[in-house]
Amino acid sequence: MLEEGELEPISTTQMVREQGYNLFIGAFAALASYALFHLVTVFPLSWIAVSATQQIQDVLVVQIIGAVLGILGTIASGWLADRIGRRTTLGLLAALIAVFALFTPWLLGGGPKAQDAFILVGFVLLGLSYGQASGTVTANFTRRFRYTGAALTSDMAWLIGAAFAPLVALGLSARFGLVAVSIYLLSGAACTLVALRVNKVLETRD
Repeated sequence: MLEEGELEPISTTQMVREQGYNLFIGAFAALASYALFHLVTVFPLSWIAVSATQQIQDVLVVQIIGAVLGILGTIASGWLADRIGRRTTLGLLAALIAVFALFTPWLLGGGPKAQDAFILVGFVLLGLSYGQASGTVTANFTRRFRYTGAALTSDMAWLIGAAFAPLVALGLSARFGLVAVSIYLLSGAACTLVALRVNKVLETRD
């Protein structure tokens, strides 16, 4: 593409002006995965430290195991997407993340085994969804904008879905309980499903 002149520096202003709708859809399509990331990595450490239900070093060991499961899940997501499609994979995982969110109060609010289950299951869902989160709507961009568009889409998804997630989740849980964290994660899954639906409608119209 570089040799053919189709790959060139694109200003953010021009990107937003000409392909802004794709940036918006792409960022929200990845929201469930990116929100889940910090809710199974950073937030459990904060919550368990505050509730003092188990030793933090034990939680870190569980998270290392979870990270391995997440890597395997990321690899498996490619296999799954090849068979049922990227959009279907991401939508299916968003729905599963929504179901997982419903169990958040009972798992994180339970004993060490329940909290460990939250982390491990969360990492599996994270790997399966994260593997397809960035690339699902990248094809929407024209070739000239695709590289910059993919980068900005990922950055926006991180900013909206993950950057403040640990702080927001801890604040919500401290004020309203773990049910609020469940609703927070559900909102991310809902945004992903709506974005995928809007994207499908736009593709059908085109």
